[in-house]
Amino acid sequence: MSETKGTPRKAQREPEGPGLTLDLDRYVPAFITFIANKLSNSATAFYQRNFGVNVTEWRIMSLLAIEPGIPASRICSVIGFDKGPVSRTLALMKSRGLIAIRNDPQDGRSHSISLTAKGRATHDKVIIAALEREQRLLACLDKSEQEMLITLLRRIHDNLDAVTGAS
Repeated sequence: MSETKGTPRKAQREPEGPGLTLDLDRYVPAFITFIANKLSNSATAFYQRNFGVNVTEWRIMSLLAIEPGIPASRICSVIGFDKGPVSRTLALMKSRGLIAIRNDPQDGRSHSISLTAKGRATHDKVIIAALEREQRLLACLDKSEQEMLITLLRRIHDNLDAVTGAS
């Protein structure tokens, strides 16, 4: 340290660079997030314009087609959304006649959610477009690469507890 007019002065160091930064060309969580956001935004616009449903409604409809009568907690668990947005979406879907919500006879606190005939008809139209969008998205990969991608994504999904803290 040097002194000027009797006051000690700390040595000034120039920053050695910007510090740590992400390499967005290699950071997997960013890739997954960017892909998911872009797919979700374009799907909402497309499904809304062509079928009158948004992507959250479509996700719920597709799950109800696979698992009719499931409770909202199962929808939240599979889709990965909080209860609030799912609850609001279910209320809107019910008001539009796409789903029916009934008390679960085995558990009075729980509800059984199913597609109505209108909801199933909407699902059956949207699924054709959804599968075509998937086909176009994956067209840059050959069949073996597509299978490898699905396998790797499933493994990552199964390993989410490593970072989410869920058990």
